[in-house]
Amino acid sequence: MTEENNRPAETEQDAAPEPGGEEKISEPDAAGSAAAAEAAEDPRRKADEYYAALQRLTAEFDNFRKRTRKEKEDIAKYGAEQLVLKLLPVMDNLGRALEASAQTRDFDSLCQGVDMICRQLGKVLEDEGVVPIEAVGRPFDPNLHEALLREESEQEENTVLAELEKGYYLKGKVVRPSRVKVSS
Repeated sequence: MTEENNRPAETEQDAAPEPGGEEKISEPDAAGSAAAAEAAEDPRRKADEYYAALQRLTAEFDNFRKRTRKEKEDIAKYGAEQLVLKLLPVMDNLGRALEASAQTRDFDSLCQGVDMICRQLGKVLEDEGVVPIEAVGRPFDPNLHEALLREESEQEENTVLAELEKGYYLKGKVVRPSRVKVSS
């Protein structure tokens, strides 16, 4: 036997509508209508919540953008403030050295004072990440050196013989190449 044969056959009586001629349609009760109203109101409430959240996020982002732009402007405007504060004592000492040399006319004291100021300035620059490029006796490197002169020499060709102007790195980046005399 197949499954179809196991099921009882529908009769006309099973398929016929209930007495009274029409099918019975259930009317919603009061609890059902409240639930339907609440269900209809729920998407609108969620949409309003999402819209309010979107407005808050938009305002927060706008404030963030304005604050970031202001901070960038301040950094560009006052970014060198710390360096300037470190350089002011160097300027003060240089002024004192010039003033003292004008009064005493002592060349040796002036040289000693300028040497101390030069070391002080070197320390300030080193603290900021400025390091001199070593050039003399090293092979010429166009990334680090700018050849101004070529001179016949007993040294190997393209060796830096003299440094005419010192070059510097700033935190690993070449900010000024050394100007050098190179052997040929």
